[in-house]
Amino acid sequence: MDEDPSVHHDAEMTESSNGKELVTNGGNLDMEPHVGMEFESEEAAKVFYDAYATRLGFVMRVDAFRRSMRDGKVVWRRLVCNKEGFRKCRPKRSENRKPRAITREGCKAMIVVKKEKSGKWIVTRCVMEHNHPLVVAPANSRRTVLLSQTPDDKDVKIRELTAELQRERKRSAAIQEQLDMVLKDMEEHSNQLSRNIDDIVQSVKEIESKRVIVSHH
Repeated sequence: MDEDPSVHHDAEMTESSNGKELVTNGGNLDMEPHVGMEFESEEAAKVFYDAYATRLGFVMRVDAFRRSMRDGKVVWRRLVCNKEGFRKCRPKRSENRKPRAITREGCKAMIVVKKEKSGKWIVTRCVMEHNHPLVVAPANSRRTVLLSQTPDDKDVKIRELTAELQRERKRSAAIQEQLDMVLKDMEEHSNQLSRNIDDIVQSVKEIESKRVIVSHH
């Protein structure tokens, strides 16, 4: 039941750990995956299994997931070997094209992690066996899976960018408001200067008129 991502019951239900003691992953990436292993987050589980895959000699792929019907957050995730499943057969478009290398071999190796009510992520299923040779790459050429390319993590990135855009819009609006206030002050100051000049001009005219009158007497 836990292995099927299409199940539609509430994802907050807890699962049995098969009687095994829960193990908290405190950053020890040298452990072997097993049912009942506990992680602080989904990301921690991905990092652990990716490191395990690199050490063992295969490449991890972030596979199926299931969201909570309550809030839409991911609460179930399957992490597999990149040779899981089989490539779909497509019609040949050209007889001269070279056949693509076989990258899917139906490997069953994987772990399934599920979020519990406590917020921890628990391994509820673990398949260790691979049906293909494992090749450990040199340390300086090990491939790290781009976790940010999973569909749900893209949603998170979009939400982060949207929030950043909203913050920038608010910041722009605040700057525009400050600019409007400065322009308004400048306009008022300019009007005041104009009034002062008009007063001075009027005073000069009055003095000139009085001087003319006095000169005629």
